[in-house]
Amino acid sequence: MSLRLSTVILPVDRWHQGGRAKWQRAEELGFHAAYTYDHLSWRTFRDGPWFGALPTLTAAATATERLRLGTLVTSPNFRHPVTLAKELISLDDVSGGRITLGIGAGGNGFDATALGQEAWTPKERADRFAEFVALLDRLLTEGAVTQEGAFYTAVEARNVPGCAQSPRLPFAVAATGPRGLRLAARYGQAWVTTGDPKLYETGTPAQSDAALRGQVAKLAAACEETGRKPAEPDRILLTGFTPDRSSMLDSVDAFVDFAGRQREAGFTEIVLHWPVPDSDFAADQAVFERIATEGLAQLG
Repeated sequence: MSLRLSTVILPVDRWHQGGRAKWQRAEELGFHAAYTYDHLSWRTFRDGPWFGALPTLTAAATATERLRLGTLVTSPNFRHPVTLAKELISLDDVSGGRITLGIGAGGNGFDATALGQEAWTPKERADRFAEFVALLDRLLTEGAVTQEGAFYTAVEARNVPGCAQSPRLPFAVAATGPRGLRLAARYGQAWVTTGDPKLYETGTPAQSDAALRGQVAKLAAACEETGRKPAEPDRILLTGFTPDRSSMLDSVDAFVDFAGRQREAGFTEIVLHWPVPDSDFAADQAVFERIATEGLAQLG
């Protein structure tokens, strides 16, 4: 099974003071894709610079030629399907059809209440996500959409000429629960996971690997339930949230060991955080770049 290597570049740099250079360097290093987070702010970065995902990706599209681009992930927390669809169609056009939409239900952090709403219950969040994905799918594939839902409404929403990619830009659906996995199986060209959050602090790499294999198996079952071939969706692992999150970037050999285990588990794409000094994503830039250029070749 082939394995692709991608990166996620946090939107923390001014574009003309290092931002553009990172995206261009990602293309030079041969990454399959470069993603960014779609948040209003995020965790320990909340009081520092943090730029918008879609303008950043638009700029990245004009600064690169081959690199796939996308979000990991966009959520309903502060997005509406109608306005998001228009922006995505525009972004896909600017990029020449290089956009992947990573999409998830979102969490209960700052984004969940920044617009003044009360934080949603887990059930409402899941209900909203299901409606959000289904409506967004229609908006990106049909020229005009009218739909009244429990949470989202579209009235004669026009989306001509549609995406540059056909029938629409691909969805990478982030999910671990049954409902989310069924959405991934139905709508996703790819599925995304960060692993089992319960193992983040006290779990072992072996426990994490077992949990990841279990998630892959559950995705396969969801695909079979929806009448889809289990191997059809790409399976993306966003690293940085498993017990071996730091050690896997210590050396090329450490990465090769990690990546080999994940390939055996069934993953088709591994995403590494571009190093951010003095943060949870700090790493040696030279080692990171060696991993980008040599890692998959050593994996064989």
